[in-house]
Amino acid sequence: MAKKFGRVRIVDDREFYEKVLAIMIPVALQAAINMGVNMLDTMMLGSFGEIQLSASSLANQFYNIFYIANLGIIGGSSVLASQFWGAGEKESARTTFNMALRLSVLFALIFALLTWFFPGGIMRLYTNEADVIEQGIRYLKITTFVYLIHGTSLVAAQLMRSVGVVRLGLVVSIISFVVNIGANYTFIFGKFGAPRMEIAGAALGTLIARSAEFLVTFIYIFCIDKKLELRPKHLLKSPSTQFFKNFWRLGAPVLLSDFLLGFGGNMVSVVLGHMGAAVVAGNAVCQVVDRLATVVTQGVANAAAVITGQTVGAREYDKAMEQGETFYFVSVIIGIIAATAVFFLGPLTFRVYNLESETLVMAKQIMGSYAVIALFGAIQSVMTKGVLRGGGDTRFLMKADILFLWIVSVPLGALVGLVLHWPAWITIICLRIDYIIKSLWCIGRLLSGKWIHRFE
Repeated sequence: MAKKFGRVRIVDDREFYEKVLAIMIPVALQAAINMGVNMLDTMMLGSFGEIQLSASSLANQFYNIFYIANLGIIGGSSVLASQFWGAGEKESARTTFNMALRLSVLFALIFALLTWFFPGGIMRLYTNEADVIEQGIRYLKITTFVYLIHGTSLVAAQLMRSVGVVRLGLVVSIISFVVNIGANYTFIFGKFGAPRMEIAGAALGTLIARSAEFLVTFIYIFCIDKKLELRPKHLLKSPSTQFFKNFWRLGAPVLLSDFLLGFGGNMVSVVLGHMGAAVVAGNAVCQVVDRLATVVTQGVANAAAVITGQTVGAREYDKAMEQGETFYFVSVIIGIIAATAVFFLGPLTFRVYNLESETLVMAKQIMGSYAVIALFGAIQSVMTKGVLRGGGDTRFLMKADILFLWIVSVPLGALVGLVLHWPAWITIICLRIDYIIKSLWCIGRLLSGKWIHRFE
């Protein structure tokens, strides 16, 4: 049953909302924990000054390309895994996991080689400041060893949500949180007899925490899980040529789309990095607040993708439409809440950082930009990463990402920030103006009903 709210139908089914919450809450808590780790990292390194804070922030932007590439793998694979699971095809769901993990390993090897051999070149993409580049190289050298273990454990844990195992990611994040805090404190400040490594200690702490994630994730999947029953032998069997072709038909657009989005997100850092260390430091502080305030959005988007995928897989298309419209309505509400939280509560976090006066002023201005972005970010995230992706509308989403990000946002942001030298807060809005455009475009796509594509 559904109730009309204007043109939008709102699902009136308690079981539906219980299912949403069962997926959303663990995902949101996991995201909050991850952001909490990032905030503590920022605070610890901030005590050594803005050079190390800026260096770690920029170095992590390159790692974020790899991270988002893995999210692309997850996004494309979860569409298929959810539909297979909804149709009761367990073996096909296992084969999807196999494909996803192989892709993650491939990306990990590529990024590890680039990071090990070209750390200086990577840092020079983001900044011209020699001190920041030097510190960033120290950080990147250690992250070389993080790619493989983090990529595979991330993909495996996230895909388990597609088959109804939603708590694994949360448990893994809690373990990572505890390990990361202890390792960072030990190696950044040189406690308990360990050397004082400062920014390199933050990277080492991340490596130790990701290693713990890897062990917990695969011990659970291979030895404990009784739903998917994925075992090492399943990963040794190569998928058929036909499955590979079908996988790429829906999965490749998501992978390409998310990779381009990750690269586009890096353009924000490239532009801001060439506007000075104060801008980078101020943005780093604001990004943490923004991500903490939008963790519910991530949870809802994940729930929308899984539930929509399973509904479409079961061929209940009208039900999928009602659920999609409901998720749109929810996205507007959480967007308003997130924007309000960023604008009013965000500035309260500044007092915990050791920021210079110029950086503090910059951070206050940038925080207002993130409040605007949070509203439209919620709508476009739930639509693109959730409903439309779960419905298999991956080619449409790829076109939307390429068109609006690379033809509008990136050129406009580069023009405003690097040529016209407008303030950082205006530059950030320009670099994220694709969020506003996609929010409106995806709503039209949702209401048209043309976004449902079942994987056969």
